[in-house]
Amino acid sequence: MDRRSFIASAGGAALAAVAGAAGFRYWQEIDASVHTPGRDEGHFLRELAHRKTALPPPSSTIDADIVIAGSGIAGLAAAWQLRRDGHRGALMIDGPQPFGNAAGGRFGDYDYPTGGHYLPLPSPESVHVREILFDLGILLENPFAEKPTYDERFILHGPEERLLYKGAWQDGFLPTHGVDAAELAQHQRFFAEVERLRALRGSDGKRIFVFPTVLSSSDPAFDGLDRITLKQWLDQNGYTAPTLHWYLNYCCRDDYGTRYDKVSAWAGLHYYCSRWGQAANAGNGAWLTWPGGMAPVAKALAEKSAIARRAGTVVSLKTVAGGVEALCFTLAGGTPSTYIVRARKAICAMPLFVAARVVEDIASLGFDAGLHTPSYAPWMVANFLMKDFPAELPDVPLAWDNVVYSEPGLGYVVSTHQDIRQTPPAKTVFSAYVALSDRTPAQARQWMMEASPAQLIELASADLKAAYGWKFAPCVERVDITLRGHAMAAPLPGFRSNAGAAALRAVDGPITFAHADLSGFSVFEEAAWWGCAAAKKAIR
Repeated sequence: MDRRSFIASAGGAALAAVAGAAGFRYWQEIDASVHTPGRDEGHFLRELAHRKTALPPPSSTIDADIVIAGSGIAGLAAAWQLRRDGHRGALMIDGPQPFGNAAGGRFGDYDYPTGGHYLPLPSPESVHVREILFDLGILLENPFAEKPTYDERFILHGPEERLLYKGAWQDGFLPTHGVDAAELAQHQRFFAEVERLRALRGSDGKRIFVFPTVLSSSDPAFDGLDRITLKQWLDQNGYTAPTLHWYLNYCCRDDYGTRYDKVSAWAGLHYYCSRWGQAANAGNGAWLTWPGGMAPVAKALAEKSAIARRAGTVVSLKTVAGGVEALCFTLAGGTPSTYIVRARKAICAMPLFVAARVVEDIASLGFDAGLHTPSYAPWMVANFLMKDFPAELPDVPLAWDNVVYSEPGLGYVVSTHQDIRQTPPAKTVFSAYVALSDRTPAQARQWMMEASPAQLIELASADLKAAYGWKFAPCVERVDITLRGHAMAAPLPGFRSNAGAAALRAVDGPITFAHADLSGFSVFEEAAWWGCAAAKKAIR
């Protein structure tokens, strides 16, 4: 008998009152598993840089033709490109967490994401993404057509998204129910402007907003968009509707982990204007998703590339006679052990704030860590294993992505949404995303360091409690929380003119660079582009 049937048979209102009173105590009984990927390794590197700790001598030396430092999407795309070009002598050092921001987890038979959880249909300019998806069997036919055919198991089906606004659910994330005509007119004007900008081309004939961003127009007429924030752009163009401002702020927090009054207007508009991929068997602007988020794609890339992998984190990467040398370490029980990898070339697929500490004399390549390291937005992802589905309000059913009109929460994603079955699954996972954008990144990281599991659960469950009240907690069986203190680079005004990132993009020597940070923000299309580009350099 499920919980709802039990309540109905046991007296309904009386039991509900008891359960409501016990709801707070129930939360105290849930033990959260808290994961902080990269924190121990990062702090160890910091202490090492300050000479407060020392490394033991290497226990072994490994030879490879190409070493890839990092196993996120950029590193995996590099490995895939090497294999595609016939290269067989590469070794990947996984880094603190295999697959990085594309990692996932599992509760028994139920997969869940601990980082990214979807991929927009790639536009025609994203040829590299289409090639990857075709090779992985996700894109089935006509990969370079205007409307390719995708495996329907991975195309997000409805209901896609809903918003809890003024106590009621509505379809979509932009509030419309109960919104006056003047605000609705501003909504329409904004999206008409998006359509205009989406088709706009610069004096060089290129579209203004595309993936990868290096293929965007370099017409200086649009440089001004990167000198102001998205909020300033809205204000300058007469957009005053509170609901539109909330929605665009939500989108910036969702994509960049940063508020719209901090994000570059160019990046904020790029969110909309670059995403127009189509499919023969899906509507325009559809999404690809998996129960485990991007983890299945990362795993498939690793398998397809047949890359040799080794656990460890690169602590030093330098050029030596005949190639490169990487000093790597692992932390088993807090005790470091080390090994050396010698190779002809290296692909540094790390975030720039890590690469700045690891790559010897990176300043000689044009990157000044003090000037060119981007700001990083912290994230929390909490996965709630649900032993039952909490009762929904009438009229609007549970969707894949469910958002509450609030901040800093970003709502929750339902991992079993893509399941096609006659009856609901016995269990599911609600993945709650929180961008700690209501405080500075430094304050957010400090809070993450000091917060107890109960405090983490309290913040992570805020949107779920807003949606279900006391009915949510009794449905929870387990909680898994992932904290990412430097989850993604924040595209603040001026990010497109980052001279250090530009210098690393152009490097073509014993060490090449591959990471979404080279573009200034963290998305699959950018990471994969730089991974493929670095591999093509390294193979020469």
